[in-house]
Amino acid sequence: MTTTQTPGRVSEARAPEARRGRQWPRPSATWLLAAPLAVVAIFFAYPLLKMFQASFTDFVVQPHGTWDNYTWFLGDAVQRTIVIRTVMVTLLVTALCLVLAYPYAYLMTIVGPRVRLLMVAAIMLPFWTSLLVRLYAWVIVLQPNGPMNSALERLGLGRVDLLGTMWGVALGSVHVLLPFMVLPLYASLGSIDRRLVDAAVSLGARPSVAFARVYFPLSVPGVLAGSTIVFIFTMGFYFTPAFLGSSRNSLISEQIVNQISRLLAFGRGGAMALLLLLLTLLLLGLAAWLSRPVMRALGQGGR
Repeated sequence: MTTTQTPGRVSEARAPEARRGRQWPRPSATWLLAAPLAVVAIFFAYPLLKMFQASFTDFVVQPHGTWDNYTWFLGDAVQRTIVIRTVMVTLLVTALCLVLAYPYAYLMTIVGPRVRLLMVAAIMLPFWTSLLVRLYAWVIVLQPNGPMNSALERLGLGRVDLLGTMWGVALGSVHVLLPFMVLPLYASLGSIDRRLVDAAVSLGARPSVAFARVYFPLSVPGVLAGSTIVFIFTMGFYFTPAFLGSSRNSLISEQIVNQISRLLAFGRGGAMALLLLLLTLLLLGLAAWLSRPVMRALGQGGR
């Protein structure tokens, strides 16, 4: 017994094969990376190259191929003081963000979903307001007759001059950068198995010892990620020290803007910017080298 297929059924059977044959070719990795590489080259590599070229020029932007701008910056005692102050403020802001963000992120991992949602909204709330508005608010809070000094006087503690000081800059920077520390910490702490801490306590370890030897080492990747983000941002901050600091306590970012915008010394500004970039990379490399034993131990423990 033989079966026959009508022309309509044959065409329907061949339709899926035809559709499969008209598939678009998969793009290669080179074409997928072309657009991101072009953006990096245009908006990062090229400006960096021009800045490096400008660092060898004088006030009238005539290239001489000398290191005068670098020797001026490294040999000036005032500039060295500004660099040291910038590093100190950066380390202070990073430490304060870590101290405040760690318990906050820890609470986010143990509360219920509704409370966690409120905590996430609270930490993200500053992003809904302009940075300039927040800085103006800090100027009002920290001024001599502001709410902070009024509250301190009512408590009998006296006035504290924070506006125009490093501490004022640090407070404003912590307020701006705290979310960038909380979010990586929350992602890291949320992935830790709490049964490991319970097992350490059940074996006789005190809760503080279990936290120091079990829980905190597992959170080091989040600590490093958040600290790196805050450190990089603080090293290049301009608006916060410009609003909350003063000329006596200026940071290196303010000096770069002053050299380029006011003095039109593009060579000195370019040299300072490149040295700031190198200093940031050097400090990050030092931090990565110091954290290698901990990361190596975590990697071996995971295997």
